[in-house]
Amino acid sequence: MIKILVTGGLGFIGSHTVVELINKGYEVIIIDSLVNSNIKVLDNIEKITGKRPEFHKIDLRNKDELNSIFQNTIFSGIIHFAALKSVSDSVNNAKLYYDNNVGSTENLLEIISSRKEKIDLIFSSSCTVYGQAKKLPIDESSPVVNQESPYGETKKICEEIIQKQTIKSKNINAISLRYFNPIGAHESSLIGELPNGIPDNLVPYITQTAIGKRKELTIFGNDYPTRDGTCIRDYIHIKDLAEAHVAAIEFLSSIKEENFYDFFNVGTGKGITVLELVKMFEKINNIKLNYRIGDRRNGDITSAYAHTEKINKTIGWHSKNEISNALKTAWEWELKLSNINDN
Repeated sequence: MIKILVTGGLGFIGSHTVVELINKGYEVIIIDSLVNSNIKVLDNIEKITGKRPEFHKIDLRNKDELNSIFQNTIFSGIIHFAALKSVSDSVNNAKLYYDNNVGSTENLLEIISSRKEKIDLIFSSSCTVYGQAKKLPIDESSPVVNQESPYGETKKICEEIIQKQTIKSKNINAISLRYFNPIGAHESSLIGELPNGIPDNLVPYITQTAIGKRKELTIFGNDYPTRDGTCIRDYIHIKDLAEAHVAAIEFLSSIKEENFYDFFNVGTGKGITVLELVKMFEKINNIKLNYRIGDRRNGDITSAYAHTEKINKTIGWHSKNEISNALKTAWEWELKLSNINDN
């Protein structure tokens, strides 16, 4: 059975990708420090798939611990999610973000390049690398810009060092997936987004407001040059995003060339305003949200949505799931969490 190592495999995107990998017949080994995740997710992956992945609690900054995983196992591929991910937190803890996100990637690359076997690497990047693109939709020819936040800068740096290492090492082929805004939860309501404290992302804030954990939702600015004055984003169903990682692994395993590196946008290609998403959530789930319009938030760009032709044609991946379903599953996940906490 083909073995895939998933770092950060108990996080939001990681856990959904693990489920898709297992369903496709891969043997998955998970590494996670549990800083941004919960060990109970492992139980729920087993409930969904009927298989319990091998799990190791490891901080990737600890090179010896990380190296020990490679001593007895040959991996065909690695999907690297493990990272600190809050834009706002990164501004206050820049050194921690560089040490963690860049340091862990450097350790992983050093170990991979010392191996004899060929290893395919998928890196979890972000559309933040584009900043406010001059042309919409954003395609991969859009320049990577200086970043507003240390978080964005770490994604940019990691892409650069992965590309350099791929050119240098004969045993690594790699892809960076630059994804837009993942939302939703698994249809079983067993895994979903689990923010620590106040959510950074819009949909968990919506669902927490709807259930009463938050007093109100603030929409930051309604004076942007968009159709309703609020920011435009490309929201992608978490299941589609998970499937994109599996498709990328399958693509890399099928190519014969060495030193392959490329990057792809992962989105729907459709821009939705914040206000449109809020109203869609209300309509689909028959809930009235308590929200207000606030001032613009520093660092927010006006509009970002993906041009997806490159990944569609090269890898054969397309988004399939409706955003309405993502908002429905996100709400069902929030209700499930509330029931667990109440019992």
